[in-house]
Amino acid sequence: EIAGGSAEVPDIRFEQYRDERDMPGIVSLIDKDLSEPYSVFTYRYFINNWPDLCFMTMQGDRCVGAIICKLDTHRCRKTYRGYIAMLAVEKELRGKRIGSKLVQLCLDRMRELNADECVLETEVTNLGALGLYRSMGFVKEKRLHKYYLNG
Repeated sequence: EIAGGSAEVPDIRFEQYRDERDMPGIVSLIDKDLSEPYSVFTYRYFINNWPDLCFMTMQGDRCVGAIICKLDTHRCRKTYRGYIAMLAVEKELRGKRIGSKLVQLCLDRMRELNADECVLETEVTNLGALGLYRSMGFVKEKRLHKYYLNG
């Protein structure tokens, strides 16, 4: 368990991914919110290769927040690049800094692992995510047209 619940939601805790028993809660949460479904193999690719870059927010035994990331060498720039693949927080708990805490946990871990940078993609219509990432210092580098099915 990782210290630092939310003052607005005192009964939550942050945990690092442990093993396959954590997978159903993560998949269920993320599948509810993402516009494009992932296969279980996509989850396993990230989580099995970078388990220390996967964190969950738990409320009792229910996963109410999750972030899944990776860290590897960027092929063109030869930098050690972190990547935020998925981030989700239950709708009723959004705006309570849970997503920010999850991102910060991953960024801190990436820094410990000597990452040079961290990148991500989000839909232009996802104003909550855009605001969260902007508030944490991320900058829009480019727009990937037709990256998502909805444009």
